[in-house]
Amino acid sequence: MAMQRSLVLLKPDCVERRLVGQLISRFEAKGLRMVAMKLIRITPELSKKHYAEHVSKPFYPGLESFITGSPVVAMAIEGLEAIAVIRNMLGATSGLKAASGTIRGDFSCSRQMNLVHASDGEEAASRELELYFDKSEFCDYEPLIAPMLQASDE
Repeated sequence: MAMQRSLVLLKPDCVERRLVGQLISRFEAKGLRMVAMKLIRITPELSKKHYAEHVSKPFYPGLESFITGSPVVAMAIEGLEAIAVIRNMLGATSGLKAASGTIRGDFSCSRQMNLVHASDGEEAASRELELYFDKSEFCDYEPLIAPMLQASDE
């Protein structure tokens, strides 16, 4: 199994609804670790870089307005197979279709106001992490409880 890093954004609706702590606690309870985190305001320029594949689509202006409308919490989360683990924790993009027990299934009832973004693959994670964090902002560490989270051969 591979150790991976993923970008996770707790989007404006998450921040405004005061769900940040509950979502972070889910990632921690799963045994994932935050190696970088900050509260930021996404600019229109950053939005265009992050959502480059959507800029020419008709829904993009609404997406940009939403993502730049309030602060977001940007996090780099690390763990074994973190990208897939996190995406499974989030559930389907639409909160109306997400299964109970997932973040979106438990807290969202919208396709756009779905609380959180996470990288969908290793290439995306690498690109997205570079957009939000400088290398100096990562705090690499091995948690003291690591032997209680995974077997040494995982």
